[in-house]
Amino acid sequence: LTDCGVEVSIDDFGTGHSSLERLRTLRVDELKIDRSFVIGMTENVVEREIVRSVIDLGRSLDYRLVAEGVETEQQAAALVELGCPTAQGYLFARPMPADDFLELVHESAAATSGQSRLPINGHREADVDPAGDDVPAVSGTRR
Repeated sequence: LTDCGVEVSIDDFGTGHSSLERLRTLRVDELKIDRSFVIGMTENVVEREIVRSVIDLGRSLDYRLVAEGVETEQQAAALVELGCPTAQGYLFARPMPADDFLELVHESAAATSGQSRLPINGHREADVDPAGDDVPAVSGTRR
C-alpha cells in the first residue's frame, strides 16, 4: 500500500482493536487519539496522562497526531500544551456536506488573502500554532 501512496491512520487509538500491537505490525502514518480520552482530559489527571503518553509515543515514532472530539477551548489549549498539533471536533464545526465545506474553505482562503494557514472558523480539523498567538488554524496544505 505504501508503494501506491496510501497512508495508514489508526482511528480511535487507545480503544477497541486499535492497540499497541497494530503499531508493531502495520506501517502507520497517523494516530487519532480517541475522543473518550480527550473529553475528560481537562478534569481527570489519568485521562490527561493517557493523552500525554499517546502524544509522546506518536512523536517518538514520527507519526502525525490528531485529537478527536475536541469540543472546548480548554481541551484545545491542553492539547497544544501537550504537543498535539492537530485536532478535530465540534469546537471547529459540526459535520457538513462536502459542498458546504468547500464553500467554507473558499471563504476562509479569500479572507486570509493567500496566506498558507486558514482560520478555524467552521473547520473540523485544525493545526494549532504552538508558537503563535494561541490561535488554532487549519493548514492550507494538509490533506
